Amino acid sequence: MRCKLFLLLWGLPQVWGSSKVPQGNFPFRCLQSLSFASSSWTRTDASAWLGDLQTHSWSNDSEDIRFLQPWSQSNFSDPQWEELQRLFRVYRSSLIRDIQDFIKILHSTYPIEVQVSAGCEVQPGSASESFFHGALQGKDFLSFQGTSWKPAPGAPLGAQVVSEVLNQDQGTLEIVQWLLNDICPQFVGGLLEAGKSELEKQVKPEAWLSSGPSPGPGRLLLVCHVSGFYPKPVWVMWMRGEQEQPDSQQGDILPNSDGTWRLRVTLDVAAGEVADLSCRVRHSSLGGQDIILSWADGGRTPVGLIVLAVLVTLGLIVGLILWFKKRSFYQGL
Repeated sequence: MRCKLFLLLWGLPQVWGSSKVPQGNFPFRCLQSLSFASSSWTRTDASAWLGDLQTHSWSNDSEDIRFLQPWSQSNFSDPQWEELQRLFRVYRSSLIRDIQDFIKILHSTYPIEVQVSAGCEVQPGSASESFFHGALQGKDFLSFQGTSWKPAPGAPLGAQVVSEVLNQDQGTLEIVQWLLNDICPQFVGGLLEAGKSELEKQVKPEAWLSSGPSPGPGRLLLVCHVSGFYPKPVWVMWMRGEQEQPDSQQGDILPNSDGTWRLRVTLDVAAGEVADLSCRVRHSSLGGQDIILSWADGGRTPVGLIVLAVLVTLGLIVGLILWFKKRSFYQGL
């Protein structure tokens, strides 16, 4: 069995030397998905993330990795980055061939889905932590631990076979360690330094209340909307006085088009039990001053949004009146 999963790494020691890595706390994750519909059809896409911010993408139809941030090249020079891209092209084609070979050895049947997650995190005041995990059909399959590949707990017998084959190449094992423990922290250190202003920015959330579709007779669905905040971590909870309401249901935190985030938290409650309910929002941008919206105080919609809606409506009405007057004037001529 040819083990080409990391063929791209052989040239890297000649390109990059060591450097001091700034401290940070943003994990860097490279995610790759590979779909094998048959022995002759495959698709692979990849992305890279620094914390919750996507920095790179690589589509199946492109030869080049795409920068999604102005600082995505880190502190690597153009020649270094070009060499890295060339080697990753080799990696992508070799990985596809190797997986197809493993499929034959394990007598697996198509379709096959493979996921790869690799990266590192530079810890403040300590050495970096790295990881490399592989999944098959959505379930953990193997990982790189210390100096070798190991089957994931509960993985099928095939994971042991694949690990044994990969562990036969001592040179590649050493290169993988070097990549995860040296190159990845160096690259992340450059990203943290170059993207510092973007990573450390704080945007305050806006919050408002509304009611959703009635869950049933005599009941209300209270909705707390929070939007426009950055970074992503946020705490939102329906409260009764100072008591958290465990029945609060938080939806997914979703991205806005401007790079900020939004979510909504709902509470199913009896119509007669809303008097002392409020929604509390905590976020790093608020400086310890939580946003508290009381349902009883009529916090269903922020005053600013009401004023804006009224102004927009009046503007539309005035515009229509002027348009009709102008149209009538020209028709008279």
